[in-house]
Amino acid sequence: MASREAAQARRRALAHFRRVEPALADAVRRLEPLPAFPVGPLARQSHFVYLCRSIVYQQLAGAAAATIWGRFAALTPGARAPSAEELLQLPDAQLRGAGLSRNKLASLHDLAERTLDGRLRLRSVGRMPDEEVIEHLTQVRGIGPWTAQVFLMFKLGRPDILPPADLGLQEGLRILDGHEERPHARALEKRAAAWAPFRTQAAWTLWRVVDEAREQAAD
Repeated sequence: MASREAAQARRRALAHFRRVEPALADAVRRLEPLPAFPVGPLARQSHFVYLCRSIVYQQLAGAAAATIWGRFAALTPGARAPSAEELLQLPDAQLRGAGLSRNKLASLHDLAERTLDGRLRLRSVGRMPDEEVIEHLTQVRGIGPWTAQVFLMFKLGRPDILPPADLGLQEGLRILDGHEERPHARALEKRAAAWAPFRTQAAWTLWRVVDEAREQAAD
């Protein structure tokens, strides 16, 4: 999506949120705009490499995940991560030496095998409807709904995605509402139904609400 189209989409989202969720509209207006995803390195990364990175980063702090990802990417020549073919040719001991757990190694192998044998159709995933993408990707070991939903948002640039199980989004809505406790995933999903077809914008803004609260607390 070009920057002009992104600005137009933001205006449409603002108009919609003013009708259905005024507090969210106020947050959209004052906080960082939703980028026209995919941007930067994301735009250049293959779908396979993006999903490899998602698996590596799961359940790890940012610095630790970045270190392991850097070691993993350095296992093949050049400034790129291994392809599916290269990944399956690398010895397990070498991959484990990069810091990958046995579970993550099994997930990466499953991703590579499915990519190569055609069970995972990454070349055509961009033409699939949102729900079909989620169903397709979650067949891979280690890829759950959250990973698939974030792939839709950041790699495919889909405009109406919100992962209700995301704790950051739950915290953002808690702050927006001024409540003591975070809403659970089902409550967030139900609330977000009214935000369609702009739920990616809503999700981005709720994450920024959390960032804003942290910055204010640090002052």
